[in-house]
Amino acid sequence: MLAMRERATRTRSTWKPAVFLLVLVAALGAHAEPPSFTLPSRKPDSREPWGAFLGKAAHTAIGRAYLVQHPSNRVFLDPADLYTIVEEGELGNTEHLPELVRRLRPDITDTRLLVLFEVKPDNEESREEGRQQAGRYLAALNKAVDPDKKLVGGTGFEGSLFLEFENGGSLWQLSWRTPEPGVTLYRWSYRRKNPKASWNERAAQKAEALPREEIEQHGELAEQAIRAAYEGGERPKGFQGQVYLPGDCR
Repeated sequence: MLAMRERATRTRSTWKPAVFLLVLVAALGAHAEPPSFTLPSRKPDSREPWGAFLGKAAHTAIGRAYLVQHPSNRVFLDPADLYTIVEEGELGNTEHLPELVRRLRPDITDTRLLVLFEVKPDNEESREEGRQQAGRYLAALNKAVDPDKKLVGGTGFEGSLFLEFENGGSLWQLSWRTPEPGVTLYRWSYRRKNPKASWNERAAQKAEALPREEIEQHGELAEQAIRAAYEGGERPKGFQGQVYLPGDCR
């Protein structure tokens, strides 16, 4: 019995350093990650990555840019699902949409031009994901629509807008392109502060990757400012800059 207690004591002593090391590694790993869950506008318990947050702003801007370019078309933006698109777009029979796919939500669907776009970050992995999703949406829709209303992946959709924070402050650019049918890719970039430069000089500055500290400082305002610019609402509290929509950038 004494020998068993001694072995148990040695075992516990051996585990204490190991447990400490595991806790230390976990703590270091946590600090190595971006503080994404502390960004402005986050709920206290949110763990959403900052990339997804900027993605929401990009989807808002790109969807509304498409609406502006096609004001007379019937356009559905996410969160409109396939069932809603077929029914309200008068494309065909919703009964031909399987239960498992009818709640899928394409990013942009134009039921007048009969085209669809999936919006993704501009990298190869996301491009492949967008290609697969657009194909899946189109396959499901085209099983439910009338023969003369088949949809295809949209093309030729591109644009750019700028957000200037304060007078001559940092300048954010959101640009998008559609390099293949149905897949629209977006990219955020950044120009450093330059209070004395003209607008043309600012736009011609070297484009850089958007710094994390910029996202933390202005991330709360980006989507709100873009939405207000497109919808004609009041600029968000704390936003002292300008939004230059695609038409302003030509």
